[in-house]
Amino acid sequence: MRGGLLVAGTTSDAGKSVVTAGICRWLVRQGVKVAPFKGQNMSLNSFVTREGAEIGRAQAMQAQAARVEPTALMNPVLLKPGSDRSSQVVLMGRPVGELSARGYHGGRQRELFEPVLACLEELRGTYDAVICEGAGSPAEINLRRTDIVNMGIARAARLPVLVVGDIDRGGVFAQFFGTTALLAPEDQELIAGYLVNKFRGDVTLLEPGLDMLHGLTGRRAFGVLPYAHGLGIDEEDGLRVSMRGAVRESVVAPPVGEDVLRVAVCAVPLMSNFTDVDALAAEPGVVVRFVDRAEELVDADLVIVPGTRGTVKALAWLRERGLADALARRAAEGRPVLGVCGGFQALGMRIEDEVESKAGTVDGLGLLPVRVRFAADKTLARPVGEALGERVEGYEIHHGVAEVLGGEPFLDGCRVGAVWGTHWHGSLESDGFRRAFLREVAAAAGRRFVPAPDTSFGALREEQLDRLGDLIEEHADTDALLRLIESGPPAGLPFIPPGAP
Repeated sequence: MRGGLLVAGTTSDAGKSVVTAGICRWLVRQGVKVAPFKGQNMSLNSFVTREGAEIGRAQAMQAQAARVEPTALMNPVLLKPGSDRSSQVVLMGRPVGELSARGYHGGRQRELFEPVLACLEELRGTYDAVICEGAGSPAEINLRRTDIVNMGIARAARLPVLVVGDIDRGGVFAQFFGTTALLAPEDQELIAGYLVNKFRGDVTLLEPGLDMLHGLTGRRAFGVLPYAHGLGIDEEDGLRVSMRGAVRESVVAPPVGEDVLRVAVCAVPLMSNFTDVDALAAEPGVVVRFVDRAEELVDADLVIVPGTRGTVKALAWLRERGLADALARRAAEGRPVLGVCGGFQALGMRIEDEVESKAGTVDGLGLLPVRVRFAADKTLARPVGEALGERVEGYEIHHGVAEVLGGEPFLDGCRVGAVWGTHWHGSLESDGFRRAFLREVAAAAGRRFVPAPDTSFGALREEQLDRLGDLIEEHADTDALLRLIESGPPAGLPFIPPGAP
C-alpha cells in the first residue's frame, strides 16, 4: 500500500487535527505504517523532536497517534505569531526569519513549496500512508495562488481531499457546498467527499440533508462523528483560545484527599505551549482555569505564568492589569507561583531583549534572582534531569538565555521560597515529579490535597488517542476511506459552479 489523504476543513477549528489523529490511530491499529503531515502550520504550541527540530505540537500528537517518532518532515514550515501582523518562520525545525503576513504570502511562501513537497514525498516513500492536514479552509480564494498546505499540495501530489465540517456551529451543508463551489475545476477534481464532525442527536435526522448534498455535489459523506466530550487533545493555536472561564480538564474525578487544588494560569498575550497545564488538569481534584484579573489569583493555590512569544509584552500586560503586584504579594506571603519559559523570564530581575521585542533592557518582576539576555539563536533541546527527588523530562524552546544568580537549583532554573522558575516545557507530564510538586504546592497552600497515586498522563493520552481512533472506526465508512487512501480521488466527480473567480 502506498497512499495518502488530505484532511481539509470548511473553517479553522472544524476538527482537522483530531480527525487526522483519529485516522492515523485507526490505520496503525490495522497494521498500516502511517505518518502525519502538515506542510505549513501556524501555532504558538510547538514541540521539540529528538533531533532538535521545532514543529507544531499538533503534529507531535498525530505522530503519537500513528505510533511513530515525530520529525521535522511532518511539519516543514511552522509560523509562530509575534503580533497580529508578523510571525517567526521556522523551516525544517529552525527559525529562518521574521516576516509580515504580506511579505510571507507575497512571495516567500511559494519559495517554500518545493521543500514542503519534498518532505511529503520523502514520507510517502517511507510509509504505507501519509495523512495530511490542511489549514484554515481550502476555499480561501485570496490565498490560493501561494497555497502550500491545502489544494496546492493536494494538486501537486494528487491527493484525495476529505472536507471536515463542524456541525455544532451550524450551517454545515452550506459550508460543504460553498467550499466545493469556490474551487477551480482542477481542485474540485480532488474533493472526494465530506465528514461531519461534532454531531449531537439522532443521525437519521441528518441523512436527508446528506442525500441532498450528494445530489447537489456528486460527493458522498464518509461519516458523521458524534460530539465527544473531554478529549483534551493538544490545541493548535493559542490565539484562538477563549481565556475567560476556560477550563481544560481531561478527567473529571473527585480529589483523593479532603481538598481540591485550584490552579490559575495567567492568560498572557501570545501565550505559547499552554498545553503544559494539561497534565495538572488530568489530576483528580485539580481545577485549572485561565485568568486575566488580579482578584482571580486570591483563591488560587498555585499561579502559573506560562510561556509566551512576547515576554516583554507579557510583562507590560501583567503590570497593566495589576497581576504583577498580586504575584509579588503571593511571593511575599510564601504562596506558590510557577513560571515556565517566558513566564520564568518575566519573574526574573532584568531582561535584555534586542531580538524578540527589541525593547532593550527591561525590569522583570524581581521574584527570582535571574538575568535574561535574548540571543539570536534559539535554544531547542530535550533535557532530562531530576527535581524533588524524581526524574524529569522536558523540552526547551526559547531565545532568552538565563543567568541564575541564586536560589535553589530547579530544572536549570531556580526556586526561591514558593516561587519556581524553569525554561522546561512538559516537565509536569513526568508523573512522579508532578505528584511531588503538587505535594509541595498543597503544603505551601495549606490544602489537604493528596495527588492520586496512579495517575499516568501518558496512559491518559493514549486512551484519548484510542478514543479518536474509535470515533473513526465506529462512525466513518472505513472501507470507503481505505479505498480513497489507496486509490486516490474518484474519477468523474462533477464540477460545481461558479468555481474560483
